[in-house]
Amino acid sequence: MRRWLAAVLLIASPAFAEPLPQLKMLAEHAVDGMVGGNLSGLASCNGELWTVSDRDDGLLYHLNTSAAVWKAEAQVIQVPPVPDSGLPLVLVSMAKALAVVRGGSLDFEGVTCDAAGNRYLVSEGYASVLQVPVSGAPNWLSLPKSVVEQARASGLLHNFNAIFEGISINPAGDQLWLAAEREKRGLLLVQRRQGAWGCKGSCVILSEEGKETMPPQMGAHQVSKDFSDISLFEGKLFTLERAAYQVCRRNLQNGAVERCWSFANDALVPAKRYAQKYGLAEALVIDKDGAWIGVDNNFGPRADGEKRPIVWRFAAPKEGWSATP
Repeated sequence: MRRWLAAVLLIASPAFAEPLPQLKMLAEHAVDGMVGGNLSGLASCNGELWTVSDRDDGLLYHLNTSAAVWKAEAQVIQVPPVPDSGLPLVLVSMAKALAVVRGGSLDFEGVTCDAAGNRYLVSEGYASVLQVPVSGAPNWLSLPKSVVEQARASGLLHNFNAIFEGISINPAGDQLWLAAEREKRGLLLVQRRQGAWGCKGSCVILSEEGKETMPPQMGAHQVSKDFSDISLFEGKLFTLERAAYQVCRRNLQNGAVERCWSFANDALVPAKRYAQKYGLAEALVIDKDGAWIGVDNNFGPRADGEKRPIVWRFAAPKEGWSATP
């Protein structure tokens, strides 16, 4: 009986849950040259890394990675007027008001690219997606208002500064995933057919709420579950879960979690810690050899005094990203 009871408790209690495998950090790179700092997204486009800042509305950055300290090379983009996405006016107005203080009313929170090299930037302030083509003028994707409407009906996109935080597109450029940040967090899929963007059934493939326990190095306190970026790799969607300091592999059709890996041990060594009491990882790119994770430090210094945005390189799991537990 005692042995049976112990087995039940082991399964039922989170306290006895097996710890997540830890990703191994290979390198870190400070980033110079971002006008507004606040690195908030990463994309790998044909072997070149690009990033955005949530404080710079008219800039897209190419990362020169030839030295240990990376250089952000600004590309000016002419952003056309933003279409009405269906996001309530009160949330849009709050984004505009905050921009007066800090800059960045568009609040670009993620960037991705297709196989042709076209880049796509997601605006949290307006819940819209800007395409920056390889050639030609930038344009806003004609996403139907039903994307925001269905998201809100599922409990997503209700809180200011908790709108779309991540974006990823497939190589063909006709399937677009968006991540709603928190309270609730969720995943959406929008597809282009015969030249028009829309949803097959519901746009929302995942909507969930709840709390995460932050790592012991952060005090193990409870915070809202979140997504801070997403990355598409080999037919799976990988989510960056800032509060939990983890990366999770998820099913493309329903967003169900399949496996997670923690990056807390190497990211939270004493010298790399920030005084800010929440997760700061905001950008994710998964490739066969590992993960790039970008840190938006909000201009705050680490324990070692570093104030610039940081990009970490983690090795892929020994068994690969597609392995089962």
